[in-house]
Order: sequence, then C-alpha cells, then structure tokens
Amino acid sequence: MSDLTPLHIIGGGMAGSEAAWQAAEAGVPVILHEMRGVRGTEAHKTDGLAELVCSNSFRSDDAETNAVGLLHEEMRRCNSLIMAMADRHQVPAGGALAVDRDAFSQAVTQTLTNHPNVEIRREVFEDLPPADWSNVIIATGPLTHTPLAEAIHALTGEGELAFFDAIAPIIYADSINMDVAWKQSRYDKGDDEADKAAYINCPMDEAQYNAFLDALLNAEKTEFKDWEKDTPYFEACLPIEVMAERGRETLRFGPMKPRGLTNAHNPSVKPHAVVQLRQDNSHGTLFNMVGFQTKMKYGAQGEVFKMIPGLEEAQFARLGGIHRNTFLNSPRVLDGTMRLKARPSLRFAGQITGVEGYVESAAMGLITGRFAACDAKGEAIAPPPATTALGALLAHVTTNHVPGKKGAFQPMNVNYGLFPDIEGPTKDADGKRLRGKEKTNAKKRAMSARALVDLAAWSTLSPLR
Repeated sequence: MSDLTPLHIIGGGMAGSEAAWQAAEAGVPVILHEMRGVRGTEAHKTDGLAELVCSNSFRSDDAETNAVGLLHEEMRRCNSLIMAMADRHQVPAGGALAVDRDAFSQAVTQTLTNHPNVEIRREVFEDLPPADWSNVIIATGPLTHTPLAEAIHALTGEGELAFFDAIAPIIYADSINMDVAWKQSRYDKGDDEADKAAYINCPMDEAQYNAFLDALLNAEKTEFKDWEKDTPYFEACLPIEVMAERGRETLRFGPMKPRGLTNAHNPSVKPHAVVQLRQDNSHGTLFNMVGFQTKMKYGAQGEVFKMIPGLEEAQFARLGGIHRNTFLNSPRVLDGTMRLKARPSLRFAGQITGVEGYVESAAMGLITGRFAACDAKGEAIAPPPATTALGALLAHVTTNHVPGKKGAFQPMNVNYGLFPDIEGPTKDADGKRLRGKEKTNAKKRAMSARALVDLAAWSTLSPLR
C-alpha cells in the first residue's frame, strides 16, 4: 500500500464495495471492514461482498429516457466496479439489467480481494470507529448492526428513521409447469431472442385471480413488534399484500398487469392477470417472482403461491420476507461532501443515507469514495454537477428534494424529478409538434444528453486520472 493515511470503510455491500474500488484505484490504501463472515444479518445469506438481497435487477438500462439507465451509463464512464461486474454477469431481462447474483457477488469479492490497495477485515463494530481514524466511510446499509446504529443516532441527535422493505421468493425453474406458463418479455422487448423471452409468465383468468386475492388477503402475516407498528413501508417495494389491501384491481394494474403479453398456449384469450418470473442466475435454473415481495409467513407462502397457474408444484430456493431498514435524516446531519456534521472525519454512503435501490446505493459509494480519496490525497473536492444523475442523488441526500418541509425526507430512487429542469424540444425532426409521451421522452433525452456532457467535465476533476 502507499504511504497515504488509509481510508477505513465499514460495510462491504454495494456502496462500501464501490467506494473501496474508487479510492483504491485513485491510489489510496483502503481497509474494508465487513462483519458478515463473523456475524450475519436477517436478510443476507452469504458473506460475499455486494450481495444482492432482494431482487437481482438493476432495473432499466435505457440511458436516454430512464433516469436509472442514465445512472448506469454515468457510473460506467466513472470506472464503476459494480457496473463492470453487473455487465459481465448479466442474465436476460428484456430492457432491464439483471445479474446472476452469486456470480456477481463472487466477482466483486475476488476483484477487491486481489486489489493491491485493499485489505479486507472481517469484524463487527459495536460502536463508532476510533476517534483517531481521520478518514472513514460508514456504508453499513439499512441493516446496520443495532449497537452501531444506536451509536450513530446518539451522535447525530436526530433519533431513528426507518421503513420496512420486503423480499420476493425465488423458484427452481424445473419446478415450473411450462405447459401452462410461457416465456416472453412484455411487448417482446429486448435486443435478441434471449431478452425477448427473458420472463416466465403465469396467466390467470378472473376466477383464479379472485381466488388468489382472497387467499392472499386472508393468509397469516408476519407480526410486528409494538415499537415497529408506526414504521412506514417503502412505496417502491411494497409487500404484495399491502398492494392488494388497496383495492381488488391494484395488482392487475401493478405487478400482475397483463398488458403486452400473449399467452403462447392460448393466443386468442387475453389473461385477466399475469404473474411474471425473472431469471435469477446465468444457468437459468432460478427465477424470482417479479414484484412479489411478501410479509406472509413461510407456510402460507407455499400454499398461496402454488395457487398461481404453472406454479402448482413450485419448489422454492428462497421464500420471501420483510425487514426493517434504517436511514439517516441526511439533509440535516450530512454536509455537501457526505461528512457527518457532528464528526467530519466520518462520511456515509449507500442506502443508509436515504437513497433506495442497488444502483443508487453503489452510486453514493462511488461519489463518497472519490470524496474520501480527494481528502486522503489533499486534493480539492468537486461534487458532480446537479444536472447529472450522480449529482441529482447527492443533492437529494444533502439538501432534500422537498426543502423546508419538516419530516419530508424519505428514501428515493433516482428519477428525473430530482434534476434541474430543462426546456425540451417541442417539435420533431420533421417540424411536427410533439405531444404526450413523445414530448416527455424528448425532454428526458435532452436531460440525459446534458447530464453526460456535464459528467465528462466533472470526471476530469476526479482523483482517478
């Protein structure tokens, strides 16, 4: 390692792994502390770095009209380890980027283990890191070990913020009845035949849908402790039972919508609802239930989910579950470079800062890793422009997208609403006036193009030269 003061990173998830890579590539020695291998969590299954807990999807890879796809592209251009390994270990998913979760985690672990500037230590932090550590990133995620979480909240004086997050089940592919189910991406989306057949679809008629809904609503659910009962759910990852409680048609307009799908076994009959399964590993032996995060007890899951046509004999590699996530009131406690105001030697990164999603968590690791590397090298810190997806996330975390409204800060995925506005084109190349979705997409393309131009200028100021 170099003679520079080491950067300590606590937590080897998506954010911690990306932060370690960014700093190490900048020539800064990194000590990455990860407790898994010594102590597990309620959601993780392995001790691998960057383990994907919920879905295996990084969502849309469209860099022109989708904010998360733009974030993918920005991170690729910033030498992101997470994106490089995701691209290397992707599985068919239509227009989305999904990965073989085990191969992905193993590749991240191996890459960091072999990096000459990275040392990995398996240990548990029961308290804040030592005061004489001058450059620290805490990237322990929403499942931060309770004693450490309590120490962080005591230091900030803000009290605890939290929400519930849920996990969808994973099914063995050879237990799915393909005489009933069929393979097709919605609207046949995808660049090749594998992508166009990336999802397994299980159709329901109206009677089957209603019977399934009744069983779902009546199934035995996980009970929350008294002190947890006022904790909200994250709206973008609601348990399927919570969605069903909002109305009998909610699921048909959500994860079970039948649009863009034609039953290969009975093309003339349009399904009333469809359950989609997405490939979860490169061998195609595992599929996860898309949008089927659940808080049902294990026994109930088997009974209810086997009511889905095609899944009558389903064998589950993993059942669904629910866990409580912790996050900071970041706009109040962090400064513009992710340092804790009460103790500036500590930076925070990842989901604990109030972003939601794998890619967003890794993106905050990328930014914070570069900030910490600049500190270690005595270089000026240049935050990414707010016009970029990276900068928009940073602004959300450090200033709050709903300023001046007490209690308004909540975890959020990247979206164009976080970007500074832009005047989009009003006419197409032929001079025809743009309307509706065409006009919206033209504006998004303009935002994305601006972001990539501004990113190029910022990346030259980064420590990775």
